[in-house]
Amino acid sequence: MGREAFWGYVFITPILIGFAVFMFYPLIASLYLSLTESDGINPSSFIGLENYTTLMADEEFLNSLKVTLIYVAGTVPLGAILALLVAVLLNQKIRFVNAYRTAFFIPVITSMVAVATVWKWLYNTDYGLINGMLAKMGLYEPPWLASEEWALLSIIIMSIWKGLGFNMVIYLAGLQNISVSLYEAAKIDGANGFQRLFHITIPLLRHTTLFVVIMSIINSFQVFDQVYIMTNGGPADSTSVIVFYIYQNAFLFFKQGYASAMAYILFIIIFIITFIQMKITNRKDVV
Repeated sequence: MGREAFWGYVFITPILIGFAVFMFYPLIASLYLSLTESDGINPSSFIGLENYTTLMADEEFLNSLKVTLIYVAGTVPLGAILALLVAVLLNQKIRFVNAYRTAFFIPVITSMVAVATVWKWLYNTDYGLINGMLAKMGLYEPPWLASEEWALLSIIIMSIWKGLGFNMVIYLAGLQNISVSLYEAAKIDGANGFQRLFHITIPLLRHTTLFVVIMSIINSFQVFDQVYIMTNGGPADSTSVIVFYIYQNAFLFFKQGYASAMAYILFIIIFIITFIQMKITNRKDVV
């Protein structure tokens, strides 16, 4: 081993130690914990796959899985489409474009706790700004967070707004790599704006879109903060997502082995969806 390689390993050792202590060990420990009956206080007892088989008959877990899937289906496609449209608009040569980009990105770096609290006030049915404006226009005032039909939709809207800036920046980076000559050639051939968007921009942003979608799915499956702050899983478990149900079992019901099993089920779901997406994209590349 050369001198440069030796010092390279020396410099990355703290990172490897941090990964082992804070990532690898908890990963293995939680896997073992999922095979036990543990409350985090008394000694755990090994029960094998019993936690996993119990999950399959747990109606609350199945409901949280359904709610999470609805949340993912609501946030990921719409969030990606809106981010792409905003990125295309802000990729033009317009005045104050940097100010507009900054305005869209500010929510990304703002604490989710602060954002969720503000939106909870905005959604308030009695003195919230949104319903106040709707009332002045004579429009319907939805019972946002107080209704089973509207609560999850309310969180979806807020989450899309919160993450729009991040996806926008990713798309902007992708747009910068598209040669201007392609658009100029399309203009000469008589292609309008929509044709250039659908035949040049979107196809050439395929890999960027894959990254945005995968990251959005991972983040959406792990949604917790806004649910905990805005609805606490209610009303009537209509916003009880998987991570919130894991939190309840681990820290409120003291079923940490059961919660660990749910966490691994969540990991498997995310892994399978990501794997399928990457396989589909690779096939399109071959074609």
